[in-house]
Amino acid sequence: MKITIGRAAALTATLLTFPALAAELIIVVERPVGETTVDLPPKGDSVGDMLVFANGVFDSANKTQVGTDQGYCVRTVVGKSWECFWTLTLKAGQITVEGPFMDEGDSLFTVTGGTGKYAGAKGSMKLHPRDAKSSSYDFTYDLL
Repeated sequence: MKITIGRAAALTATLLTFPALAAELIIVVERPVGETTVDLPPKGDSVGDMLVFANGVFDSANKTQVGTDQGYCVRTVVGKSWECFWTLTLKAGQITVEGPFMDEGDSLFTVTGGTGKYAGAKGSMKLHPRDAKSSSYDFTYDLL
């Protein structure tokens, strides 16, 4: 297909009317202290158990609270993973994520949307345990 100068100019003008989406990296630390596990039968760790939570979220130095998160996870693979959905609330808006939370190591979630400054957010969020006891987690939001 041959593109003429007129077509190229029209395409350029059309593309310039779309808002530019700036990439943003947000790094916060979650301290998981407000969690409850709902143990469904059979007793103990089993498929269908739920983990519900509401926690404070702190700056990347883990010193100043900058927001909160809340959500839930459903046990999908015993001893290995949960499927989770939660909302991070910051002063400028909210960001939602969804995906598998691994019992060990890092987890990678999909950013599914947002509000305020983060309206229409897309991208990914990496969760990294800060220590072997999982007393806090680094959340790295890579927004497109």
